[in-house]
Amino acid sequence: MTETKPTRTARRGRIFPEIQWTEERKAKREAEREAFYKRCKPIFDRVQPQYIQTHYNWYMAVEPNSGEYFIDKDEITVMNVCRQKHIYSPFFLFQISKTGVSGTI
Repeated sequence: MTETKPTRTARRGRIFPEIQWTEERKAKREAEREAFYKRCKPIFDRVQPQYIQTHYNWYMAVEPNSGEYFIDKDEITVMNVCRQKHIYSPFFLFQISKTGVSGTI
């Protein structure tokens, strides 16, 4: 007697339905991001000159509501420290360099 194996159809596509954002919603989200960046950037610009010589290529997480910033050599560590201190507040991650950009393109 031969044993038959049940055949399973492989799932195709994503588990969640694709999110379709309207152009209006995309523009609103981009404006919110830009406004948040504009709140964080002055804090970074204020303290960046004092750290650029001693902490070049380190990471800085800026929380704009309190004006606090956190610095560490490792970006994961600095993000975790910021999240522990400000649990529900968003933050912006900068790299202490001439451009302030973290990551590569």
